Amino acid sequence: MTIKKIIALLLFVSALTSVEQVSAQQNAKKKNLTDLQQDFVDLGLGMFIHYGMPTFMDQDWSDPDAALNLFQSPKLDADQWAKAAKSANMTYGCLTTKHHSGFPIWNTKTTSYNVMNTPLKRDVVKEYADAFRKNGLKVMLYYSILDTHNGIRPNQITPAHIKLIKEQITELLTNYGEITALVIDGWDAPWSRISYDDVPFEDIYYLIKSLQPNCLVMDLNAAKYPTEALFYTDIKSYEQGAGQFISKESNKLPALACLPLQQNWFWKTSFPTTPVKDVNELVNKFIIPYNGAYCNFILNVAPNKNGLIDDNALTALKEMGKLYKPSANPPKLPQHPAPIISSNIAKGVISNSTWSDDMNIMDFANDDNFRSSWSSNPTVKAPWYEVKFEKSMPCNMIVITAGNSSGARYDLEYFADGKWLPLKAQAAGEKKVSIFRFERIWCEKIRVNLSGFKHAPAIAEFAVFDERN
Repeated sequence: MTIKKIIALLLFVSALTSVEQVSAQQNAKKKNLTDLQQDFVDLGLGMFIHYGMPTFMDQDWSDPDAALNLFQSPKLDADQWAKAAKSANMTYGCLTTKHHSGFPIWNTKTTSYNVMNTPLKRDVVKEYADAFRKNGLKVMLYYSILDTHNGIRPNQITPAHIKLIKEQITELLTNYGEITALVIDGWDAPWSRISYDDVPFEDIYYLIKSLQPNCLVMDLNAAKYPTEALFYTDIKSYEQGAGQFISKESNKLPALACLPLQQNWFWKTSFPTTPVKDVNELVNKFIIPYNGAYCNFILNVAPNKNGLIDDNALTALKEMGKLYKPSANPPKLPQHPAPIISSNIAKGVISNSTWSDDMNIMDFANDDNFRSSWSSNPTVKAPWYEVKFEKSMPCNMIVITAGNSSGARYDLEYFADGKWLPLKAQAAGEKKVSIFRFERIWCEKIRVNLSGFKHAPAIAEFAVFDERN
């Protein structure tokens, strides 16, 4: 057999293996979302791994056009990362495949600005996934929507950008085996300012589920949305370094809390000689209590320029393993509504209401800001609030987020074919967030009538959706 034929045969076998792997992932027995959420909570503790171009620049956000020759990790050893995670009794890892500056650390065909064109020339995502699986750990991946190298930033998102995002996610969920969760960042955050309309969340969500039905979609967006419902994520997240702390007493949703073991997310030259966080405090103040409140904890450990975890971090992880053991009987999640993943078609449309004070007029209830509210004037005995569309629109879900604790009852109706019709739907969720799902209707206006309140009611957000069936 000639060398050309041997090479062709090897390429064919490789392609066949890849196709079989993809088919296995897509045809894996689909689990119920609530079971997947419970499985995630039960994992207890994992290792976040921020490693990429910022590692070589002493920064958390690197220059989006940083020279490729900076990326050199001659001793890169993902097996060391996995064994370090095991020493802390962690059950999974999550690697930053691409951070906000747009540098992929996998063998991507979408851009030449990637790890394969650096002096390292190694697919870090593959080495990480292989090492963690070999050590019996679950594999999760982090991916940023914000990409300043490729111009994926506010006010200039194009169809080509969305295509690039979809192609990169497809690569990550096709070429690296079973992925327990895809953790997405840089989307609908105050600093990224890329909305779920600019890059349609529902499209990305269904793409992920089509590639790997059992992959959880986790967007790091807890700061903006009320903690009582899953808005645009399968798992509610809390970045403690940004001041987001879960309520151990009232949380009833599957959650994730994160914090770096070192001083920052990506490695800094000061790390080897700077003390890491107190392990006893991490375990007993955060991890164990959070696990008891349906919250998985992910601790970031940043490898250094050589691709290795520093000695002081390794020591801390071993100490953690002595103090922390995953619970043999983790708490069972209470029932909760399915995630809200569609675009809000009521955002910014014409709204109207009964009398309200000028500081709290109707526009505040559909401005996509949960910190502002429409509030009824206290003298109004039968207040109502409505949104009006430019044309008849389909919808099958309404979400009302209360602006106060008035205890108001909501009765819905919709305007179609020249008349108001009752909308019969049972509310799900907590008192703060009422989620109404119903058979699809077409309407020009939707109104909520409020009654039974203790004091003048307020609505922080009145949202309308047309979910895919």
